[in-house]
Order: sequence, then C-alpha cells, then structure tokens
Amino acid sequence: MKRVHRVWGLSALGFILGLPLPAALAQPNSASPVPGAPAADSPVEEDAPPAGSATDLPDLSSDVIAARVQSFYDGAKTFQAQFNQRYTIFAYNKKKESQGRVAFVKPGKMSWRYSSNGNRVVSDGKLLKVYEAENKQLYEQTMGKSAYPAALSFLLGEGKLSASFAIKKLSAQTANFKGGYVLVAIPKDPTPAYQKMLLYVDGKTFQVRRVLLIDAQKNKNVFDFFDARVNEKVPASEFTFSAPAGTQVVKP
Repeated sequence: MKRVHRVWGLSALGFILGLPLPAALAQPNSASPVPGAPAADSPVEEDAPPAGSATDLPDLSSDVIAARVQSFYDGAKTFQAQFNQRYTIFAYNKKKESQGRVAFVKPGKMSWRYSSNGNRVVSDGKLLKVYEAENKQLYEQTMGKSAYPAALSFLLGEGKLSASFAIKKLSAQTANFKGGYVLVAIPKDPTPAYQKMLLYVDGKTFQVRRVLLIDAQKNKNVFDFFDARVNEKVPASEFTFSAPAGTQVVKP
C-alpha cells in the first residue's frame, strides 16, 4: 500500500504529462477489485458540481454544445479559477482530495498551485514542470517533446474539441447536473493518460465546470472549477518556478 501512496501526486497530475498510473499499482492482483470499490461501468460521479444558473435549457446537439464551449475558450485570452480535485484509484477504492487555483494564459502558459499539499505544475509555453512537494521531486519536459494533451489544449488555445475527440451528449439529469449539459469525449488519438473525458458545461455561459478523466484502469481524476475570472491580467511571475534546494530533478 505504501507504493500506492507514493504515486498519488504524479498519478493525480498524470494527465498533464500524459502518464497513466502504472498497471502494477493500479491492479493489486488478477482478482476482482476490493470490496467497496466503485462501479466499473459508471461514467459519472455520485455527486456533481454546483448546478449552473440556466434553467429550461434548449435541447442542443453535442456538436452545438462543443462548438459553444470552444467559442467560450477561444475568446478567453486568460482564465483563472479555484479548483477542487479528487483522484480515485479504482482497484483500491482510495481517494485523494486536494485544492488550489489555476491560471491559463494563451498561448500555452499554465500554472496550478496546490494549497493543500504544496504541489506545483507550471509551463511557460516551452518547459513543463511538475513539482511533488511530498517526494521532493521535480519533473521537467520540454513542450517540444511532450505537447499538451487534448484534455487541456483547447483551454490554452492550442486545440479544437471536435478535432481531437468523438463527442456525445449524456443525460444531465442522470448526472445530477440540471443547470447545464454533460458531454463525453473519446480521444481520437489514443493516449495512456485517459480513455474518456466528461465535461460538465454551464448551460448559460458554456464554461466547463467539471472535467472528469477516466483511464484504462478505471481510475478517475475529477477537477471542479469555480470563482472563474476571464481576461484578467496574470503576472508573468505566475509561470516561473524554482524548486527548493535538495529537490531531485527528473527529465524523462
């Protein structure tokens, strides 16, 4: 179980680097998952983010919803929000919750500050850094070697939802998200980081309120965004980071 604890940080952030949870850690053995594990075939979470402000929504197609989501983020030169994250290892039914704030600036800059554990994820558009405070490790990759995955690229102005995913609409009522729409997106180019992505979309603004990523081992990575601010200035210093002395630097 100690090995599972040590991969929490990297696994929870793995979709940013394109890294899945190692199979040996995701499945304890070839037997069925431990008792109490969540249902394997459930594409949604038991809870949902706070409902959007819209009511009596029109019955839009998945293509129209995706296009309006794309339009919202295409018009956002900067995006800042608070977030809650919950990462679940399916085989062990173990959950890790964390909080923080995130900032995106086009083109290609992002910053995740974890108030709950001191972790940082930073990119200046050229170099991606992922810092795990608990293990005192810093992962670095040039963006030339590891492009942003499609799950993030449309937020950064570097991708199109309809081009990267096959998209279908789910029942917002079933997902307990009556103030908006729920889309399931399957990447057209397979990635080991996740097999499907669910987007919970505000029915009025078409801002994404929740991103839910599910990988091949049925592990779930959930991000809820709130208190969003669009097109407000973000200091350049937000996208620089120097790890503390004694940090091990890993360059895949």
